[in-house]
Amino acid sequence: MQFKHFLKFSDFSREEYEYLFQRARWIKREFKQYRQYWPLSDRTLAMIFDKSSTRTRLSFEAGMHQLGGAAIYLSTRDTQLGRGEPVEDAARVISRMVDIVMIRTYEHDIVKRFAENSRVPVINGLTDKYHPCQIVSDIFTYIEYRGSITGKIVAWIGDSNNMCNTWLQAAEIFDFKVHVATPPGYDIDPEQIGLINTAHYEKFLNPRKAVLDADLVTTDVWTSMGFEEETEQRKNDFAEFCVNSEMMSLAKKDALFMHCLPAHRGEEVSAEVLDGPQSVVWDEAENRLHTQKALMEYLLLGKVTAGN
Repeated sequence: MQFKHFLKFSDFSREEYEYLFQRARWIKREFKQYRQYWPLSDRTLAMIFDKSSTRTRLSFEAGMHQLGGAAIYLSTRDTQLGRGEPVEDAARVISRMVDIVMIRTYEHDIVKRFAENSRVPVINGLTDKYHPCQIVSDIFTYIEYRGSITGKIVAWIGDSNNMCNTWLQAAEIFDFKVHVATPPGYDIDPEQIGLINTAHYEKFLNPRKAVLDADLVTTDVWTSMGFEEETEQRKNDFAEFCVNSEMMSLAKKDALFMHCLPAHRGEEVSAEVLDGPQSVVWDEAENRLHTQKALMEYLLLGKVTAGN
């Protein structure tokens, strides 16, 4: 049986994303109208968490239930994975008992090794290297508000983390440009990300120059999980990288602001921006639910015609 995994944004083609967005629009509309749609009524999702989560767990668990299926939460602290069982062995067992697996962990290699030994589709719910489900939701949200993202400018302000890496992969697929503003010492590694060329991004040391004429401004916490010991150093290094109203004023007048959350008001973003009229963070968060439902439907059933 042939099936796909979704481990990084570049695993799918633009045509596949266009299909996912079409399905997400329909699934979201049905949800808002309280119309039942249970295409996965006999399917089970295993959710493996090494990193704690709010949005990832809730969106996947609620999403699977809303599609008629069942979701099982597994923490590595409560399973043999947390006691030294090889990832390969866990994959061989878990994938015989469920239909699809989502993993949220630290090292990207863990997700890769699990997928290589799995009999069912595996979804990357987040690793230190990539966060593809979030960027699918972000682009879907941008399209809802402004239409096609092709040819637009996305300003990334902050750490060159998993979100930044995934935005850069998305830019090559959707043909837009990312202005990456990071402090010295936090630069991106194009080769590690697997970028084809430099045509879809530009690097800046000054975040205000990166934001200039941007269509979308986005950021993330300065200290991701696993780097807590660097918190004070990062606060110093990123002191000039807070997205505030003055910085947003340099972007296009209709520019949107996004943040994958949780946010620290007064650090990477000011309260007036996060809670302001250009912010779409709450729609962005909700759309994790709808885009991931479309993703699970596609990985389990392929292309469907229901509602088209």
